Amino acid sequence: MIFSVDPMRWWTALALLATYGLLCATIWWAHRQRERARLSQQSQLGDAAAGETRVLVAHGSQTGQAEQLAWRTAESLHLAGRGVRVCALNEVDAVALTQLDELYVITSTYGEGDPPDSAALFADHLDESDAPRLTRLKHAVLALGDHEYENFCGFGRRVDAWLSQQGATPLFDRIEVDQMDEAAVRAWFEKLSMHAGAAAMAGWQAEQMDVGGWRLAERRLLNPGSPGEGVYHLELEPIEGPLPDWAAGDLVHIAPPEGAVNEAGEPDLQPRAYSIASVPEDGRLHLLVRLRRLAGGGTGCVSGWLCLHATIGERLTLGVRAHPAFRIGDNAGRRLLLVGNGTGMAGLRAHLRARARLLRAQQPLQGANPAVAPSWLFFGERDPQIDLHHREELQAWRETGLLSGLDLAFSRDPVHPAYVQQRLVERGHDIRDWVAQGAAIYVCGSLAGMAAAVDETLREVLGGDVLLGLQRSGRYRRDVY
Repeated sequence: MIFSVDPMRWWTALALLATYGLLCATIWWAHRQRERARLSQQSQLGDAAAGETRVLVAHGSQTGQAEQLAWRTAESLHLAGRGVRVCALNEVDAVALTQLDELYVITSTYGEGDPPDSAALFADHLDESDAPRLTRLKHAVLALGDHEYENFCGFGRRVDAWLSQQGATPLFDRIEVDQMDEAAVRAWFEKLSMHAGAAAMAGWQAEQMDVGGWRLAERRLLNPGSPGEGVYHLELEPIEGPLPDWAAGDLVHIAPPEGAVNEAGEPDLQPRAYSIASVPEDGRLHLLVRLRRLAGGGTGCVSGWLCLHATIGERLTLGVRAHPAFRIGDNAGRRLLLVGNGTGMAGLRAHLRARARLLRAQQPLQGANPAVAPSWLFFGERDPQIDLHHREELQAWRETGLLSGLDLAFSRDPVHPAYVQQRLVERGHDIRDWVAQGAAIYVCGSLAGMAAAVDETLREVLGGDVLLGLQRSGRYRRDVY
């Protein structure tokens, strides 16, 4: 039997494959450029010459704030004439610390004392019974945290205590920062200036917000009648000018409205971070925000304002923040295994919308779309009839093949209640196959309950060494809160 082949379809397929290859090359090139910029930044700081003090600034960062402060710390020390290196805590082990004279640690804390992902490997060294003594080492710790958690700055405190236990000498007392409080961060740089004796050290300024340059363009409740609090889809747009550039995985920080007070009745000026649920090509910045209900019956000052009180068209003060740890990075051509719950759908949706653009570009083709690697979503919420956010969009992606798998878990399902980690166990064999075929795993959602349970489940399903390897290679990424 002789089959007829339409040459135009072949040329179209080749053109689309070439386009996708170019896109992957562009992403790779951008990653290489960022890496080169980082190396250039490091080279400008300079290494210690023979006989000089060996100094390391190590960061444990999830959203990028600790890393940003680490580089600024290194720049300040460089102004004081120090040769200094910068790296993530995961790149440091106890033996390496014995070769240092000074160590500056800037680290955040996740939840109730957990390390951020970029410090999780280093945290394992804190439990080793045979860790070497660090009697020649001098150290300082800047701990970032949130007073709303009982174990405030728990991981930073743990690192500081461990260093002292190993014989290291504090350069000055640990400085703890509550929700990026400017006064506390400024105190850190003042201590650095006093220690290094360099009047030329610059101070520190908080991230600049885009004051009044945005407005609320759309708001709709996604889960009316839910047993949980309302989840709202919000769309924001600039009042003037184009959208800023961001990538799937990035965050937005939104400042409280004027006159906002916290639960203690004090003025509240701290911005809140939300995962962006769209890509710039969508034309607007999308968010998924759950209304936060306080014990006394009130609502969170930012979530209540965004979900209930802000009028359409009202101005907002916000800043878009890059979140390198949750961007696609080198995983652009890989299969994606996406895991999330609740408003964690936001960060996962952005990655899916980025891939949906590629799929739409291939619509002239029929059947399989080999140029777009498949994605598989595991998502958990409460009620199966009410709490599947963006249900129609997910179903459409399933039909077009963007989502090759969609596994759902609902804790209030009257027939088969389940949590997302249970679905991971049930599909363990297939998950292992995906990982063996090069898949990357992205987790977005609440730290309490979901993210910790998912992490433990993945260790059981894949094995601890495999998950550790995925984390080291950037194939296991998390945006959890």
